[in-house]
Formats: sequence, structure tokens, C-alpha cells
Amino acid sequence: MVSIKDVAKQAGVAISTVSKVLNNYPNVSEETKKKVNQAVAELNFVPNTVAAALSSKQSGRVALLLNLNNAAQSVDEINMQYMAGTIGRAVELNLDVITIFDSMLKNKNLEEVVRYLRSQSITGLLIFGMSKDDKVLHQLIDAQLFKIVTVDAPIVNASSSAIWIDQEAAQYEVAKKTLTENKGKSILYLAGKKNGYVTGERLRGVQRLAEEKKIPMLVRNGEFSELQARNLTFRYAKKKDVVVCASDLMAIGAMRALMEMDIFRPVCGFDGITLMGYAGKQMNTVRQDFTRIASEAVVELKRLLDGGEGQQIVLDYELVRMKYEDVIAAEEKQATRSGICFSGGINE
Repeated sequence: MVSIKDVAKQAGVAISTVSKVLNNYPNVSEETKKKVNQAVAELNFVPNTVAAALSSKQSGRVALLLNLNNAAQSVDEINMQYMAGTIGRAVELNLDVITIFDSMLKNKNLEEVVRYLRSQSITGLLIFGMSKDDKVLHQLIDAQLFKIVTVDAPIVNASSSAIWIDQEAAQYEVAKKTLTENKGKSILYLAGKKNGYVTGERLRGVQRLAEEKKIPMLVRNGEFSELQARNLTFRYAKKKDVVVCASDLMAIGAMRALMEMDIFRPVCGFDGITLMGYAGKQMNTVRQDFTRIASEAVVELKRLLDGGEGQQIVLDYELVRMKYEDVIAAEEKQATRSGICFSGGINE
């Protein structure tokens, strides 16, 4: 096992200096901090405080890292499900959880992020909403200083696992269902963010369908934005038979635009958010159980903390047709569980 003495030797400093850096003592030069943290990363050194947490009856403290770049209501809904699934399962597994938002790590380099996480006694991370452009998070995963589970980012190594659904297959299936039901002959595809891992997978799914059916397809990036999807629909939908969207939020924007244009085009989405039921028209979508995804991510993180190797986990999904009546039924069911009474009249 790597010791603090090994780190000191690798960095060319005294053991006491390594201790000062790891414990965030003041009056240590940036150059010295850089050398020590580099040695820590190269040797995969686990400080005693972290090792103690790993070996104690409580598996350790984990951080839930959420991306809040988009303040849309749908993203709030998804993040709330992620939080519910994480906290619920963490309690069962005796894991202490704190929530960290991407803005808290913004503009920090790897050394600063590692120092911050260690100051919070973090032993593992659950990362949601990571993109290809999140360089520091990629460096953090590569360094293998913490046990990490990513959701919707297929990055796996000895200390990191990934969990998601089969994005390509799901996009293919919901687009095919919508195209077949409406005998479509062309597709307008509104893709997500260019830097997103799910974007590329979903794009491959709809491309496979277009090639299989030998039909033309126009691809435009809607950036998971309702407004962007609305504008793109106004511009391109008249010349296409079906509008396939890489998210429900974009599907809502597309449907609203079509209603304003007073033309019919079948639209399908992706995610299965509640807001989809209020769009005004029924739409096919891919329903993901975000609470379950988060719960399974916690289970996988616990396995890593207990010494397991990283792996990729692919969960199931469901094709559904979202409508207002389904949303009301779900709300009534939830309200009944909470003890709220619904009736046809007014209670006096």
C-alpha cells in the first residue's frame, strides 16, 4: 500500500509538507502543492482520513454532483428524481450524502477540486449530466483518487462505473413507432447538445432508422431547448412528415410551434417527464425511471467502495404515449398516498 512517505519521496518534499498540503495548511507555495498533488495522483494515494472512512462500518461520505446549467422545469423534475433516488437508497446503505452543484466546481482545476472533495471527507461521487467538455471531471475520473459512478457518460476504469439506458436503441424505437403509426416518409430530427454523450447515441439511433427506411432526414441541434426547438420547427417542419426530438422539452416546443402554424406533424420526445402531458397533444416518448437510475447508481457506488471493479450498467426503459389523463391519474395516485381526498363536489 502506498504511504505518505512514498508520496513525499515522489514529490521531493518532507513528509510534514505532504501532510500540510493534504490538510489544506496555509503558507504552502502553489508550486509545492502542485508537486504533492501530482505525486498523489500518480501513486493513487489514499489519505488516512479517507482510508479510515472506507474501512469503517459506515462506507463513507459520497457527493451527488448535479448539473444545473439549464434552469428549465423539466430539468428540475429530473434532478429532483435523481435526488430522491440517491438519498433514499443511500440511507438504506448507510452512506452519508451531500449535494454539490456544477457551479460550485466551476473554474476550479483538478488540484482544487480534489482538495475541496477531501475537505468534505468525500470518498465517492455520483456525477449526473457530465458532458464531453467537462475536462476537470474527466481528469478526476482518470486520476482514480475517488470511486465514481457517472450517469449518461459511458466512462469506465478500475475505480469508475457508468450507468444509463441503451440510448441508441431507445431513440430508434420511439422514432420508428411514430414514423410507422403515421406512415411518415421524411424526418426532421432535433438533436440535443453537441457535447453531450447521449446526443451522439440518440443521433445514431435515428440515423439507423432513416437508412433502414431509406427516407430523407434533416438534423438540427435543438440544444435541449424548448425555444430552440420551437424556432427550428417554424423553419423546417413544413417540408418534413415527422418531427423526432431528442428530449421531451424540445418535443413540447415543436408541438407548440406546429399548433401555432396550424399544421399537423406527429412529434415524439425522449425522457418521459410529467410536463409532456400538458403539451396539448398526445406524443410518443421514451420513459426513463430517473429515481431508479439514481438508486442503482448508489448501489453501484457502494460496490466500488467495497472494493469492486468499474463496469458499465445498462438499464431498461419504456415506450409510452404521454397524455393529460395519465398525468392526472398519476397525480391523484400520489395524492391518495399522501392522504389528500379528491371528489366531484366541494367539501363543506
